[in-house]
Amino acid sequence: MSNKEVIILGTSSQQPTRYRNHGAYLFRWNEEGLLFDPGEGTQRQFIFANVAPTCVNRIFISHFHGDHCLGLGSMLMRLNLDKVRHKVHCYYPKSQKKNFDYLRYGCIYHQTIEIVEHPVEEDGIVHEDDKFKIEASFMQHGIDSIAYRITEKDKIKYDREKLKKFNVFGSNVKKLEKNKTIKIDNKTVKLEDVSWLKKAESICVILDSKYCDQMVDIAKNSKVLICESTFLEEHKNLAKKYLHMTAKEAALVAKKAKVDMLILTHFSARYTDLNLFENEAKEVFQNTNIAIDLERFTF
Repeated sequence: MSNKEVIILGTSSQQPTRYRNHGAYLFRWNEEGLLFDPGEGTQRQFIFANVAPTCVNRIFISHFHGDHCLGLGSMLMRLNLDKVRHKVHCYYPKSQKKNFDYLRYGCIYHQTIEIVEHPVEEDGIVHEDDKFKIEASFMQHGIDSIAYRITEKDKIKYDREKLKKFNVFGSNVKKLEKNKTIKIDNKTVKLEDVSWLKKAESICVILDSKYCDQMVDIAKNSKVLICESTFLEEHKNLAKKYLHMTAKEAALVAKKAKVDMLILTHFSARYTDLNLFENEAKEVFQNTNIAIDLERFTF
């Protein structure tokens, strides 16, 4: 398994189909599991994907329409049943906290896990720790709906040959990283003499909104952009009416934001041939992929 992977657990919009479950998207990254918008049936999709739900450390809810959140309660119950020892961070729009509580406390159980809530009330940095910086941007969907950007931390990478050359081993590596310099064999070794900085990478998830400029800002230079594309251009009037996007509009976001890879999802049940979405989007942004249930992408 790649240490950077996204697993598509569902791709449908308001109603599931024979072949598409309600949406849910799992990123495996930096030894963590980041789960976005677990719709109904997400727990079962983990089984089909052959992934243990216990990998989930963080759950992100864009908004509380049912197809984006009805799997939240069962996922928390499952993590509780498995008695995971790590904290489970939950991010969601603060204005809809009552809906989060309905799902969290929707049945009787004895809580064994630690759930850390992060209610989001404004654009900007939501949370930052030693692994990730998490940013939020409110979209335009009639109710509060959040797009999330996750950025890993810059990392120091060591050149083994240079470490050997300068005779830096064992605990001295940590000392060098902490102090930036170290004296070995009467010679001063600088951190940059034996290492290089791996710049941070970002992913972005945009679900349920009409096209808006904020999308480009939150997605800028992301390695992966998962973006809703509920309709084709022939039904652009429906996209406008229901505050959703077309495949071509999602591709325009990817192009303007200069992302590496676009993954389209959240397809209306009226469509059976998803190749039409790919063809339409590729007219604007070539590196477009169609999300298919249980498919995996590495980045």
